[in-house]
Amino acid sequence: MAQLIRLLLPIVVLATGYLGYRLLSEKEEKKSPRRPISRVIEAEALLLQKTDYRVTLLSQGIVQPHNQTSLTPRVSGRVIKISPNFESGSFFNRGDVLLELDTTDFLSALTGAEARLARAEAALAQEDIRGKQALLDWNDLKFGTESDGPAEPTDLVLRKPQLKEAKANVKAANAELSEAKRDLERTKVLAPYAGRVKERMVGLGQSVSSGTTLGDIFSTDFAEVRLSLSGRELVHVTLPNNPDDPPLPITLVDALTDASNQSWEGMVVRTEGNLDEKSRKLFVIARVNDPFGLKTETEGPLRIGQPVRAILDGSIIPDVFVIPRKTLRRPNEILLINPEDSTLKRQKITPIWTDEENLIVREDLIEGWHIVTNRLDAAPNGAKVKIIEPKEQEPKAALKEKSNPAA
Repeated sequence: MAQLIRLLLPIVVLATGYLGYRLLSEKEEKKSPRRPISRVIEAEALLLQKTDYRVTLLSQGIVQPHNQTSLTPRVSGRVIKISPNFESGSFFNRGDVLLELDTTDFLSALTGAEARLARAEAALAQEDIRGKQALLDWNDLKFGTESDGPAEPTDLVLRKPQLKEAKANVKAANAELSEAKRDLERTKVLAPYAGRVKERMVGLGQSVSSGTTLGDIFSTDFAEVRLSLSGRELVHVTLPNNPDDPPLPITLVDALTDASNQSWEGMVVRTEGNLDEKSRKLFVIARVNDPFGLKTETEGPLRIGQPVRAILDGSIIPDVFVIPRKTLRRPNEILLINPEDSTLKRQKITPIWTDEENLIVREDLIEGWHIVTNRLDAAPNGAKVKIIEPKEQEPKAALKEKSNPAA
């Protein structure tokens, strides 16, 4: 037993010494913690400078014709001829004959009206002669007494009522003849303005009445777009409210495809007199002359019913900071770099105007400071910053080739 104790004693001493060393080491570590290694943050930045900013107003609308008409005949008849200009999509000029109706019945009516006018004129001539003859007969017979002098003939004796009736019959016959001529002329349906056919709805041989719709047409001299502007946008633009006010230039861009570079120049010519009850927006009317390029050269036609985006230059806001939206870290918060000690500072901003790409700020910023433009993983207030040049982004095609080397 004593021999076993002698063998275990050195082992116990070694274990006790090791445990004491470990406890002492942990105590020392607690007394002197390690100092964190400071690291300088690298950031891309832009210099803050005040500038004048031109407000750009954006809106959208649908292209509408200035005049759109459902064409109807003014007389009834059977369609005997249709002009090639009266086909869906065809262009026509003012006064072109688009469609003709059968004239047989109208020619007969015209002949009858001419005959009735001739009879009325003959009756008028006869009554005029009879009245003159009655006056001669009265004078020859010398009606009246010598004391009272000769008596004056009455209107009935001179046949004045009959003459008046004959004149009225001539007027009525003339009116009937004029109406017959107009009806004959109306068998030819004329274009009321220069335009284009939206849709033709009748065919050859079809009988139509004065209320039948022959087709839908619209004018091509200019097109209009109804655009809305909010209250905050109205502050930055002077609109033509009176007929003598000058129009405002505006640019319309095709909204069918985002990649389209097609645009048309127009003018804001008038505003509507009331605000929309639901949105509280004011609608303005923009006009584009010759939308189909019939008289002037254009990049392409501005078609009716086409959706477009409108770009209107507004007023200039002086002495402001233009902050790119991509620099926002949180809602209305950006990162600034103090040029004196190159440290970070988080700053709240209050924009006075915003658009799709920028925020316009007048206060809360200092000219000469820098604004961080790239994303930072950690950005505490007061951290040291080193401004670096922006990294050039590789083209998408090159990135695709790297990700697919086998291709």
